[in-house]
Amino acid sequence: MTFPGPTRLKVWLVLMVVFVLGSITGAALTGLYRSRAGSGRAERNGNGRFERLRKDLSLTDEQTKAVSAILDETRNEYRALRSELRPRFEEPRQKARTKIRALLNQEQQQKFDALTAQQDAQREGDQRKH
Repeated sequence: MTFPGPTRLKVWLVLMVVFVLGSITGAALTGLYRSRAGSGRAERNGNGRFERLRKDLSLTDEQTKAVSAILDETRNEYRALRSELRPRFEEPRQKARTKIRALLNQEQQQKFDALTAQQDAQREGDQRKH
C-alpha cells in the first residue's frame, strides 16, 4: 500500500512524534525507577564494595585508611569532572526540547513542559547525591 505525498509525510511525522514521545517517556520512567529503586544505592554499593575489598584483601588498618583516602580523592575528581561537563550537555538538550516542542499542539506542549520540568527536578536531585 502506498500513500500520496502529503499523507506519507504526515505518517512519517506522526511516527517521529510517537518515537520522540516514547523516548521521553522511557527516559522519565527510567529516572523514576532509578530514583525509587536506587535511592541510596550508590552509597551502599560504594561502601559494600569497599568492605568487600577490605575483607578479600585482608587490608590492615593502615591500608584501609590509605585505600579509603584514595577512593575519596577519586570520588571528588569524578564530582569535579561531572560539574565541568554538565553545562556542555545543556545546550543540545535545550535545542532538542525546542525542536520537539515545535511539533506539538498546545495541550501536548503543556504536558511536555511538565515532563521536562520533572526530568530537570530529578536531574537536580541526582546531582546533589553525587
